[in-house]
Amino acid sequence: MIRTILGIAFIAFVSYPIIGALKWSIGVICYNFLFKYKQQAWLNIDEKIEPFITIMVPAHNEEVVIERTINYLASKIVYTNYEILVMDDGSTDRTPEILATLQEKIARLRVLRIEKNKGKAHAFNVGLAFTKGRLILSNDADTLPEPYALKKYVSYFLSPESNNIAAITANMDVNNRSKLIGKSQTVEFSSIVGIIKRTQAGVFGGIYAYSGANTMYRKAALIDVGLFRQDRATEDISIAWDHQEKSWLSIFAPEIVFYMQVPETIPDLYRQRKRWAKGGTEVWFTNFTKILRHPFKRIGLTVMFIDQTFSILWSFFFWLSSLFFLALFIVQIFGQDWQSLYYTLTLSLIFISFEMIAGLIQLITALIVDDSSRKIKYLMFAPLYMLFYWIINAVTIVTTFIPAFKTIVGRGSGTWVSPKR
Repeated sequence: MIRTILGIAFIAFVSYPIIGALKWSIGVICYNFLFKYKQQAWLNIDEKIEPFITIMVPAHNEEVVIERTINYLASKIVYTNYEILVMDDGSTDRTPEILATLQEKIARLRVLRIEKNKGKAHAFNVGLAFTKGRLILSNDADTLPEPYALKKYVSYFLSPESNNIAAITANMDVNNRSKLIGKSQTVEFSSIVGIIKRTQAGVFGGIYAYSGANTMYRKAALIDVGLFRQDRATEDISIAWDHQEKSWLSIFAPEIVFYMQVPETIPDLYRQRKRWAKGGTEVWFTNFTKILRHPFKRIGLTVMFIDQTFSILWSFFFWLSSLFFLALFIVQIFGQDWQSLYYTLTLSLIFISFEMIAGLIQLITALIVDDSSRKIKYLMFAPLYMLFYWIINAVTIVTTFIPAFKTIVGRGSGTWVSPKR
């Protein structure tokens, strides 16, 4: 009996990447034909009735990018009724000086100085007390939304079915594609945004995470869930689950595009993915008992929770099975058991081939669906994504599992460290 259960579990974990890639690909069909919250046409909103929007920009040591971002937000956005509120979260570089100079030139810019760095979520929560808008656009200091982004966001919030919408999250794209690592992330983001979020929205009725770099929130929805969790590694994942747990609607809008700076070195990429993995596992721990007690209350969240559970368990399985395979490989070589070695290598290559084919199907589908197929040229970087990014994501989930648990028991901190630019 135990051997049977272990055998089934083994097959399930080995097959998980294959099944996952195929289900995301099929999910796009469901999104295209079943999801009812897609925006079919953008509203022509007169300037006199534009809802007032506060663009909130959290900043910590952003001297390299902050001036370009603020100038862009002040001059390139096609919208009239908005303000820019920068929360300078304890910056120790030239960020305060740059912001002071910009304030003299930009009337709609306000700056809130927080003396001690306590993290992005804390900066947001403090800044919300000073916002004038009922709609809040979170915008990272290195992020540039498309010029018509605000008008598109508002079209969602002014639609007849918008009363229960907590947030609209946009479609991320890579701004810095000069290096190989940036080009490969273009493939990855298309895979995540083009496939997974569409499937989550179209099949599960919600999304796993907002795009923290650019999302528009209904201020009342933020207040309803007690604002952002300040001790979490990723405020965007936590707030998405908090909203949906309280029956708010979270929408993914692939037609709204923003451009962000991505890590261009392996250490910076690892730090980013480590933070994402830790934040995801924190959400898993937070919602564990809620899902178990009421699995059918919000079936979409339950399905996403089950998928995340498999993702976490698969990461541990991946490394344990890799170590087992390496040990078996060494034993068979030194024991000169060539027939067993042949079967071991053959079986492994078969499974790897199936996983690569399924992953390639997912990526091709994503690149076709996202941005009207204009990203298909980046398919050449798919092997790097499938061989390297899958592994680094598995590494970060395993290495942050214990730190994530420590956060849940009260030993977490949302204090941030800006990447080197």
